[in-house]
Amino acid sequence: MPSRDAVTYFEPQPAPAEVPVRLTDPFAEDLPHPLARRAAEELMAFLRHGGFALGALDAPGQGKMFGVLVVAAPDGRIGYLRGFSGMLDGRWRIDGFAPPLFDPIARDAFLPAGEAELRALGERHTELVEGPEPTALRANLAELTARHGAAMEEMRARHDANRGLRHDARQRLANGEVRDDERHATLQALGEESRADAAELRRLEGAHHQAREVVVSALRALDTERAGLEHLRAERSRQLWRRISESYVIPNARGESRTVGALFAPEPPPGGAGDCAAPKLLGHAYRHGLRPLALAEFWWGAPPLTGGRHAGAYYPACRSKCGGVLPYMLEGLHVELEPRPEAGPGPVDELRVLYEDAWLLVVDKPRGLLSIPGRHEPSRDSVLVRLRRRDPDATGLVVVHALDPDTSGLLLVARDPMTHAALQRRFARSEADRRFVAWLDGQVAGGEGVIELPIRPDREDRRRHLVDPLHGKRAVTGWRVTQRSGTRTRVSLWPRTWLPHQLRVHAAHPLGLGAPVSGDRLYGGDDTRLMLHAEALTFVHPHTGVRVELECRAPF
Repeated sequence: MPSRDAVTYFEPQPAPAEVPVRLTDPFAEDLPHPLARRAAEELMAFLRHGGFALGALDAPGQGKMFGVLVVAAPDGRIGYLRGFSGMLDGRWRIDGFAPPLFDPIARDAFLPAGEAELRALGERHTELVEGPEPTALRANLAELTARHGAAMEEMRARHDANRGLRHDARQRLANGEVRDDERHATLQALGEESRADAAELRRLEGAHHQAREVVVSALRALDTERAGLEHLRAERSRQLWRRISESYVIPNARGESRTVGALFAPEPPPGGAGDCAAPKLLGHAYRHGLRPLALAEFWWGAPPLTGGRHAGAYYPACRSKCGGVLPYMLEGLHVELEPRPEAGPGPVDELRVLYEDAWLLVVDKPRGLLSIPGRHEPSRDSVLVRLRRRDPDATGLVVVHALDPDTSGLLLVARDPMTHAALQRRFARSEADRRFVAWLDGQVAGGEGVIELPIRPDREDRRRHLVDPLHGKRAVTGWRVTQRSGTRTRVSLWPRTWLPHQLRVHAAHPLGLGAPVSGDRLYGGDDTRLMLHAEALTFVHPHTGVRVELECRAPF
């Protein structure tokens, strides 16, 4: 059983040769240290045999990351701490597991009131969008529109008939022998009838506008309140998150501490920063004078809805949330952090330009190169940076649809915003098309089809996206099997929409192809080369009207 400081001591104690001399890198892709795996297997056995009420973790998409940290106590004994990411069973604190890093007293002083305010704002927002008042107003407007339309149709038909009669009367005047005074009087009467019809139409349109304006004004007022409410809610949410981030106290091995907000400043920290298992474990070790030796984090329970996590499999610490926390926490320890992957600087001539004219160009993006630099890293090596280095006057370049860094192939770049918007419309109207080729890990059932699974960013891990039928954006992908080889399948993919990671999520998800792209470290189990390549591009040129067709064979 864990001791008061939550340490579970190994029995028997490991031999000195089995104990690591320094902390292993939490970001390393390699298997954890054997002693950390021993601790993890003991925790897995505890979880497997009902050591805690964990049934909810088996529900679809409800699995969780757990972790163990091998530590040395001041008396020399070797044991380990246990931790979990976020909350477990709706609780932050569970006996035998490392507690969270925030100050619960300080947090409880403001969080309940802040959450209650956000809930109230959310409920009012729902009322303004879906409540009885806007619903009744929209129904009233629809009824008015239908009734007014019918009245206008009836009047136009009557006026058309009157116009025909006046035309016939004028024809009779032109063909018959009528005194001038009679002709003048008749034409004047016909003109008055025409003006009367026009005046009647204007009166009806005015009455309709007045009746509609009452409803439209009421809807406009609700919309104005809704927009103001959204702004207020966003601002209150930001303020609350800033206060939450300041309640997280992050220590390091030198005895120093900073808040999560300070570690990510000037940007706000990502959601969940400081809540992963690794930061909790290190913080608990420092508080109790325990020396960290080895870390292991693993998934337990049902896989995420996007796939890519398997019960009992080990995973490195995430870069999105822990990348700004763990390096600080490890200061003062003897540990070599694995450098964050960066696209190599590479010479300009490595970027092949396959098509170029006065309005756009198409390049063959190599694997490992960003399409665009980050918002806060404008000079970071990328396709755009290299193109601007190639032509310093090309200041208006815009990538039409960015490719993931590890995806290679054809990338379309507009030279100005107007061309960019025109190309976007081409794709929206199916006047442009892209074809990708990929090797998938697994046998795909069937030969071809269409996947339609809505996608949104994963708030727990900003690197990833997940399928969400309720809040996700529409995402559609066409596919066709082109080759089968052993346990792998080669497919062609046609994105009909363009969302981040769409093809990778649709490939890996059980309701999609059920087979992740080979080498996909986010949604699969492999971290070799990502076997995804933009192979063909076809579009109608927005300025010349010429159909452009380009192909660049995959290097795999």
